[in-house]
Amino acid sequence: MFDSLVVQFVVLWAVIDPIGSIPVYLAKTSGLALEDRKKIARNAILISFGILFFFLISGQLLLEAMQIPLSAFQIAGGLVLLIFALMMIFGESKPEHEIKMRTNINELAVYPLAVPSIASPGAMMAIVLLTDNHRFNFVEQSVTAGIMALVLFITYILLMLANRVQHLIGNSGAAIISRVMGLILASVAVNNLLVGIRDFFTQQVTPLS
Repeated sequence: MFDSLVVQFVVLWAVIDPIGSIPVYLAKTSGLALEDRKKIARNAILISFGILFFFLISGQLLLEAMQIPLSAFQIAGGLVLLIFALMMIFGESKPEHEIKMRTNINELAVYPLAVPSIASPGAMMAIVLLTDNHRFNFVEQSVTAGIMALVLFITYILLMLANRVQHLIGNSGAAIISRVMGLILASVAVNNLLVGIRDFFTQQVTPLS
């Protein structure tokens, strides 16, 4: 039982990737007031929990009903994350669209922090697989939900500590980190994209007709 809990925690930690969400958070909240940054982090975690909990409850039924393979979500997520990573690398330090988005804290919390950074397609897939209705009962699914909530709480704590990092390095340091981490995120995005393509063609996919 304990080994199973450890495996689930490791899997959810890997797909939610709390550490990897920090550069995204720093890049999108640079220059904002501390209270706004805290609100964005809090809302992003709550939104991520809602999305992942939705997939825990009905994700499997939804995908089966629409006959959509899980690998398709990973491919789509890889593309979205790659676009965002390229914006981090080649974009201006304070592009006009970022300034406009700052007037709506909820939008910043939803994209790209909640989706696809925290509640990534990989996290959605993982939560569906870890709560497979054909293999796990209600108690086991509840335990998985608790582990998911724990990982998200740890993510929130790390985002709160990121505020201190931002204060120490300033906006110039954040701009440098943004571009460096953008390159790393691009690598992660390409890897997710390639893995999704591989899984799509190696697994038996049900025709859409």
